[in-house]
Amino acid sequence: MFCAMSKYGIVVLVLFHAFQYAVSCLNDISYKCTNEEQCVRVYGNTKSASESHVFSTLSNCRLLCGKYGPLWPRPTGHVILGKETTVVNLLNLRFEQDFINQTTEGTTILREIKMYFLRNLRKAFQTQILHESTPGMPIIIKIQITSNETNLSWYVDESYKLKISIENLTTVVTTIEAKTIFGTRHGFETLLQLFTTVNSSVNILSQANIIDQPIYTHRGLLIDTARNYIPIKCLKRQIDAMAASKLNVFHWHITDTQSFPMQFDTVPEMIFYGAYSKEEVYCQNDIKSIIKYAKYRGIRVILELDAPAHAGNGWQWGPEKDLGNLAVCVNQKPWRNFCIEPPCGQLNPINPNLYTVLQQIYKDIAEMNKEESVIHMGGDEVFFGCWNATAEIINYLMDHNLGRTEQDFLTMWSKFQKKVLNLWDNARRANGSACSASTNEHSSPVILWSSRLTDPLVIENFLSKNRYVIQTWLPSSSTIPKELQKLGYKLIVSTKDAWYLDHGFWGVTTYYTWKKVYDNQLPKGNGILGGEVCVWTEYIDEYSIDGRTWPRAAAAAERLWSNPETKAIDAESRFFCHRERLIIRGIQPEALAPRWCEQNEKQCH
Repeated sequence: MFCAMSKYGIVVLVLFHAFQYAVSCLNDISYKCTNEEQCVRVYGNTKSASESHVFSTLSNCRLLCGKYGPLWPRPTGHVILGKETTVVNLLNLRFEQDFINQTTEGTTILREIKMYFLRNLRKAFQTQILHESTPGMPIIIKIQITSNETNLSWYVDESYKLKISIENLTTVVTTIEAKTIFGTRHGFETLLQLFTTVNSSVNILSQANIIDQPIYTHRGLLIDTARNYIPIKCLKRQIDAMAASKLNVFHWHITDTQSFPMQFDTVPEMIFYGAYSKEEVYCQNDIKSIIKYAKYRGIRVILELDAPAHAGNGWQWGPEKDLGNLAVCVNQKPWRNFCIEPPCGQLNPINPNLYTVLQQIYKDIAEMNKEESVIHMGGDEVFFGCWNATAEIINYLMDHNLGRTEQDFLTMWSKFQKKVLNLWDNARRANGSACSASTNEHSSPVILWSSRLTDPLVIENFLSKNRYVIQTWLPSSSTIPKELQKLGYKLIVSTKDAWYLDHGFWGVTTYYTWKKVYDNQLPKGNGILGGEVCVWTEYIDEYSIDGRTWPRAAAAAERLWSNPETKAIDAESRFFCHRERLIIRGIQPEALAPRWCEQNEKQCH
C-alpha cells in the first residue's frame, strides 16, 4: 500500500512540476516591436533591462509600436504617441467641461457620450477594475466644445484635438477640444483606444497629441431589413460597431418587394399586407429609438423608401379599398418577365390614389425623423417589362400619345419622380421643416440609386443636380461615377465589386476580403460626399449579420475617414487590434486569419 501511494505521489509531483513549467513557459511569451512598426512573438525569458521594446501582451505591444499604435481609423492630421504607459485608477476619473452656449439637447448628448465612454471602459477592463491592486494615478478629462451645433449633416464639423499628459507627476490629464459635440464624441472614441493592461493593472498612454478630422462627410453602412427582418437590438449592435469605427450614416433600407415592415398608424394596411408577422414590425417608437440611439453615437439615420421598383408586398390592398392598383406585377410569375429578382412588384405611376398614400407615408417619415433633411427614394432596377405588360399603363401611354419605347418609360418614370419629390417637400413643410423646391443645395437633398434615369446621357433632362445626390452601385471599372462628377452631381459611392458585403454567398458573386474592401479607392475630385458599404440580406439574418458585416465594414470606415495612400497590409496590425476591440464591445466579427498570423504580423503574405 505504501509503495502504491508513493508511486501515485510521484506521479502527482511530476504532473505538478510539469504544470508549473507550462505556466512559466506561457508567462515567458512576449511580443517585440520590430522596425518600430510591427509586433512579433518571441519565446523564452526576454525581460532583461535592455529589451525595452519587448512587451508582455500583444495589446500592450500594439499600443506602443508604430506611428499610429492601435488607432482605427488612422488619424488624418498631426499624431504623436508616447512610448510609455502610466498606471491609472479608473475609479478616480472625473470630467471637466467647457461647453459654449450649451443647450438642453447638447447637455443630454454630452451626458450620453460620457456614459458611452465609461461603459466601454468597463467592458474592456472589468476584471482589473474589480481587482485593482496597484494604486494608479487619477484621470481628469477636460472637454472643450466651441459650438452648440447638435444636428448631424454633411456640413457638421467632426474634427477634434486630443492631448494626454501627466501633470505634477501625480495626475493624468486628457484634453479633448472640438468645435461640435460630434467631434468630441470622436475624441472619446480615440481615447478609448489608448488604454491597455500591464501586469493586471489598467494603463493609459503617458503622452499623446492628436489632431484629426475625416476626409469624407458621408461614411455609411446600408442594412437591408426587408429581405430578412433584423430586430432592433441587433440593429443597435451594428450601430455600436459603426460608432467604434467612426462611421456616421446608417442607411436603413427598410422596405422592398419582399416585405414592408414599417408601421404607419395612418396607413395600417401596409404592415397587414407587408410584414412577415406581427412580431416582425418596426413601429414608430422603434424607429425613433434607433434614430436617438444612433445620434448619441454621432450617426445619422437616413431612411430609404424604395420606389417605384422594389415595391410589392404591402401594396396589394388598393382594390379592396376602391383605390385601384397601387402597385402592379406583385408576385407575378414567371418572375423573370416582370422584375430583376423575385418576388416582383412596382408602383403604379398612373394611379392618382398612389400619391395620396405616399403623401401620408412621407408625412409620417418626416415626423419620425424631423431633424434629418435627407431621404433616400431608391429608384434602382425599374423594370420596364412590368409596366409594358400592364394593360392600364399601356392604355395610359396610348391616351397620352406616348409609345412604349425606353424613352417613353423614362418620361413616365421622371414624372413619377417629380411628383414624389413634391410630396416629400409638402411633408417636410407640414412638419415644420425648412424646405423649399429652390436650388438651395442645403434645402432637402434626395438620394437616388444609379439607374437608367441617372445615365450621364439623360440625367440632366430629368434630375436637378441641386436637389439629387446619386448613390452609385457600379463596379470599380465603371466610368459613370466620373462622368456624373463632371456634370456636377454629388455622389455617394458603393463600389459593387468591393463594398457589397453580401457577395460571395450566392450566384456568381465573389467574396471580398477586408483587404479588398480597404484598398477600394473612391473617385478623386469635387462632388464625392463619401461612400457606403452595403449589407443586403437575401442570405443574411440576425444570426449571421455580425460576421458578414464586421470587421470588413470597419476597413471601409478607415478608407472613408482617412483615405490613406497606403495599402491594407500596412494597416494589418491595427486592423487585428480593432477586431479585438469589436469583440470586447459585444460584436461577433468573422476571423481574419489564423491566430499565428495575428501574433506574427506581416508573416502570412
